[in-house]
Amino acid sequence: MFTFASGVSAGLVCLVWLAVLVSLFGLNELTRRFKWIGFAAFVVLPTVLTVLWLTVLSDTAYMDWFHLVKVYSSTAGCIGFWCIRYVRGKNKKTGEEWKLSDKKWALCFPPLILAVNIAEAVVRDFQVGMKYSDGVVECLNNQIQFYIGGSWNYMNAIAGILNVITITGWFGICIKKKTQKDGSHDMLWPDMLWFWIIAYDLWNFAYTYNCLPGHSWYAGLALLLAPTICAFTLGKGAWLQHRAQTLALWCMFAQTFPAFLDEGRFAVDSTSASQLKALASQQGIELTNGTISTIADGASVNTTALFIFSLIALIFNIGVFGYMVYKVIKTKRNPYTSELYTDLAKYQEIKALAE
Repeated sequence: MFTFASGVSAGLVCLVWLAVLVSLFGLNELTRRFKWIGFAAFVVLPTVLTVLWLTVLSDTAYMDWFHLVKVYSSTAGCIGFWCIRYVRGKNKKTGEEWKLSDKKWALCFPPLILAVNIAEAVVRDFQVGMKYSDGVVECLNNQIQFYIGGSWNYMNAIAGILNVITITGWFGICIKKKTQKDGSHDMLWPDMLWFWIIAYDLWNFAYTYNCLPGHSWYAGLALLLAPTICAFTLGKGAWLQHRAQTLALWCMFAQTFPAFLDEGRFAVDSTSASQLKALASQQGIELTNGTISTIADGASVNTTALFIFSLIALIFNIGVFGYMVYKVIKTKRNPYTSELYTDLAKYQEIKALAE
């Protein structure tokens, strides 16, 4: 499933993976609990890094459309969520206090930015499935990846579309009330419950395994687990906020230090990526920026894991879609303008945390 760099013990790589997971979890805790640390992390830091990426790091930073869109869309999500959590003021005429989180138009932003992020990956899955029917080594925009497209890409793209359709309860988003233990003002989404989060995680891991095979060990497993663990423990009900913040932090790190993922001692490939790399080496393909080369016997690459992960993601997302349809029929509610799962205990537990 994964291949570690030669000469490096699996135990050491697993410790580095654990360090990545703990770091993402810890940084998310800092940025969610402290208002101005969050502002610095998602406004000041990306502004400074953008200048570096376009100047001194232009020859090493990822410059392909997907990575650029992902880093800026996830950061935009963090900024938008920060505003929903903290922006408030007074009506000059009436003197009444207003909060951005009370504005319905503002509450459309979280589901829309989430849907856009999923759609970006869906497009890429379709692109890989159509473009790389044979094993391909691609060296473009300061990134080396190894692809082999197939039915798994289409299955997972469909799973992603279902994941978008099952985003419910848009206008039920609310803000967590302050307590002695937690003054974070987290952005809660009571209708976004555990089954949807797991469906998303399965789909997104399959996506990274399909389309970012050299990154799925960290950007797949660690990056997905960090917000999910937080959403089920310290930051209940705020999964989307945790996901956006950990994703933005990771994308900024990956843009700045791509060698950690691609060339360092702790770089980890999926099985298919490792085999394609070996095939490229055997055929004497020079891995220079600007290279796209088809591996003649790419069909020999083991695609079983690719198929299984995408199939699991598709089946689970079909299940969540079916459950949503059942609840819509039973409650006669619009799943987007109304909250759908109000009778479930987990919904009620999260709703009780709100202001």
